[in-house]
Amino acid sequence: MDSRTEPADSASASSASRPARPDLRDTAARPPLVRELLFVVGLLLVYKVGRQLATGHTAEAFANAHRVWDAERTLRLPGEGAVQTALLHSDTLVHLANTYYATVHFPATTAFLIWLYLRRPAHYVWARRVLALVTAAALAGHLIFPLAPPRLLAESGLLDTGQAYGPSVYGAHPATDAMANQFAAMPSLHFGWALMVAAGLIAATRSRWRPLWLLHPLLTLTVIVGTANHYWLDSVVATALLGIALAVVRGPRRTATSALRDQKHGRARVPTQDRPELVGAGR
Repeated sequence: MDSRTEPADSASASSASRPARPDLRDTAARPPLVRELLFVVGLLLVYKVGRQLATGHTAEAFANAHRVWDAERTLRLPGEGAVQTALLHSDTLVHLANTYYATVHFPATTAFLIWLYLRRPAHYVWARRVLALVTAAALAGHLIFPLAPPRLLAESGLLDTGQAYGPSVYGAHPATDAMANQFAAMPSLHFGWALMVAAGLIAATRSRWRPLWLLHPLLTLTVIVGTANHYWLDSVVATALLGIALAVVRGPRRTATSALRDQKHGRARVPTQDRPELVGAGR
């Protein structure tokens, strides 16, 4: 045996026995907590104020509602009424749908961001940027194209399930509702945010079950249409905006920590330069 191979063999064995160090780049990607809290709160305040600025366009909002309704019929999209009819088969079911619409939107997105911040900092920065861009684009859409939801459009024949069964997050008189702008149906941030939550969790995790996160936007779509708070086209526009944002915002870089997670789940291949060499082979 060549004695010159002993130090190399010893070094290889030593490096193999040492536990892998955590990748500091993941931790370094985590922005300061106070700054992030201020940013997120500020973003929500700007959005709330912006939505209020879009109020008062009642005539334009209903004119646009008729255009959207006619466009959906021209495109032969399925009627929103079919989804609502299914919900109305059970008072409990429609009440659960109203509750989901009223209570899941913000908490689910907040929980998503908190988990990413704590466990996947690089993915958090990426997701926060995407959500901020989608929200800003949605606000511009609400200002440019005020839209009355189908529950307010007599032509749709749909029931305002929130008012009929509760709970409702909107006042009974949209034009004088000081708490929310009811003429901001397009795009649907309920659906856009839910789709981003699913996409973000699928990207940040490696479980074989991660495609099941898509049930969240699917359920959200069923709820927003069945409760007559949104048209089908509201979700289509939200999906397009999210697609643009995902194309514009660079995704998180792959780090050693993510590679170790992949290896743990049997999905990683050992790079060629990291494979052990047969010292002395071929001599």
